[in-house]
Amino acid sequence: MPASFRRLPRRLQAGFTLIELMVVLVIIGVLAALIVPNVLERADDARVTAARTDVNNLMQALKLYRLDNQRYPTGEQGLQALIARPTSAPVPANWKPYLDKLPNDPWGRPYQYLNPGVKAEVDVMSFGADGQSGGEGKNADVGSWQ
Repeated sequence: MPASFRRLPRRLQAGFTLIELMVVLVIIGVLAALIVPNVLERADDARVTAARTDVNNLMQALKLYRLDNQRYPTGEQGLQALIARPTSAPVPANWKPYLDKLPNDPWGRPYQYLNPGVKAEVDVMSFGADGQSGGEGKNADVGSWQ
């Protein structure tokens, strides 16, 4: 028998068949389909938690502003009054910087400030993932009244 027709030793023929590889890929696909939605939901929960923390921090800074100046910034002055002295009336007599910078909400948009507020004397809020008032789940508003 010529050398080219001889079989190679068993250890050199080892490998995976196409069917074995397909089974492994299907198993990985099923696991990914089960796990990925749970991971994405956790990211949304983290953004909502971060927005709540930011809103609470902004409210604390607004309360300090009020203690120093006997009033909250007007709606026109907005949250900018926490980082820069307002130039429009009423100009606060005892102003100091209350924040280094204004944060954006976790979805990249500025926080909303209402004076007078709808739910309280003043309201600070994020409109959530969809950027629109109202909504449910990840699209729900996150506000100082919560």
